[in-house]
Parts: sequence; structure tokens; C-alpha cells
Amino acid sequence: MSAPITLATINELFRYNYWARDRQLEACAALTEEQFLRPIGGSFPSIRDTLGHLVLVEWIWLERFLGCSPRAVPPVDDFATLAAVTDRWKLEEAHMWEYLGGLNDAALEHVETYVSTRGQTWSYALWRMMTHLLNHQSYHRGQVTNHLRQLGLKPPPVDFLNGLDLGFGA
Repeated sequence: MSAPITLATINELFRYNYWARDRQLEACAALTEEQFLRPIGGSFPSIRDTLGHLVLVEWIWLERFLGCSPRAVPPVDDFATLAAVTDRWKLEEAHMWEYLGGLNDAALEHVETYVSTRGQTWSYALWRMMTHLLNHQSYHRGQVTNHLRQLGLKPPPVDFLNGLDLGFGA
């Protein structure tokens, strides 16, 4: 049985993910340091904490794709500035594209097993794990959008079809 999604589609979804991320990072550049770190509430206290969570979760999932099971997510405290978040995320993006470049459609069906940060063992087809990561990123991007609004900024549209219309897939 083949995966219900192709590598070409996975690649398109990752291109969209990074396009949306970049638009939000550009919007966050208008924040003061105080706004970046201000506790607002939600899943994570601040925009810094939410963005830091996103980049570190991307790191942990790539580690899982590679067969490793980190037992903890590093603290977001290392990200004192938006530039620190951006630099680390660009590094993780490069690692992700390198990984994706070595896959084929058949690899998406391979069942990967990992141990979660809570010590639970899980097994899923690679395409399901990737879909989970991309969905997770989209979920928390929505929180960043809300935080930006709470701070009086106008967040950019980052919906998938907006991205297609604006050329992320070009």
C-alpha cells in the first residue's frame, strides 16, 4: 500500500510552512524587545516562547524522523531576541530540506518508532509524523497571529491559499 500523500506534496507543504513562518517573523520584527518577551497568555506566555517552541519542536521532530528520541525539548531561554530565533530556525530549515532531499515516495510509508519526552513509545508512518508536525506549526502560528493582534499589530495573512496566490510555491 502506498502513502496517501506524495513526497512532492510534503515538499509543497514544507515550502508553505516556511513561507508562512517567514511572513510572521517579518511581522514580529516590528515588536519592541518588551513586546517580544511580554507575557500575553495562551499555550506559551509570550511571542518569544511560542516561536521558540515552534523551532525547537521542529528540531525534535526531525530528530525523530532520523531515528533519535531526544528526551527533552531545550529551553526557549536561549532565544533572547527575534534574531536568535530566526537564526536557529533557518539552521533547522536547512537540515529539514537536506533530510527531505534524501527521501522518495516509498520512504513516507516507513513506520518510525520514537520515545516521547514523556517516555511513551509511539510508532507512525513517516508521512503521518510529518503531517502532525506541519499541523502543529500551523496551530501555533495561529497563536502568534493572535498575540500580534493583542499587541496592536496587523499580522500578515498566512493561510495556505493566500500563500499559493502570493507565490510560495513558485
